[in-house]
Amino acid sequence: MGAKAVDNDDEYSRLSQRVVTIQAGVLAVVCGVVCGLGLFVMTAWLLLKGGRNVGAHLQLLRQYLIGYSVTWTGSLIGLLYGAIIGAIIGWTIGKIYNLVAQARQR
Repeated sequence: MGAKAVDNDDEYSRLSQRVVTIQAGVLAVVCGVVCGLGLFVMTAWLLLKGGRNVGAHLQLLRQYLIGYSVTWTGSLIGLLYGAIIGAIIGWTIGKIYNLVAQARQR
């Protein structure tokens, strides 16, 4: 039992020394695609659903995203905005994670 505990401690210390870093560019692309498609699908869903007051809450995004509206053209503009914002967020998370991982290795 004592030898196994020593092996686990040794394995843990080797693993903690080799923390995996994140490719910030890849994370930016993935987050950009997910956020862009997410905003596009939300807008398209509301347009297909229809109704008297389509997308009243989602329409508030035009306060922040110039040119966005709950229309088919707005859904394409939202796709672009979502991709850009998602990419920035993903890249930032990747860079911060890598900085923390490097600090822990020292």
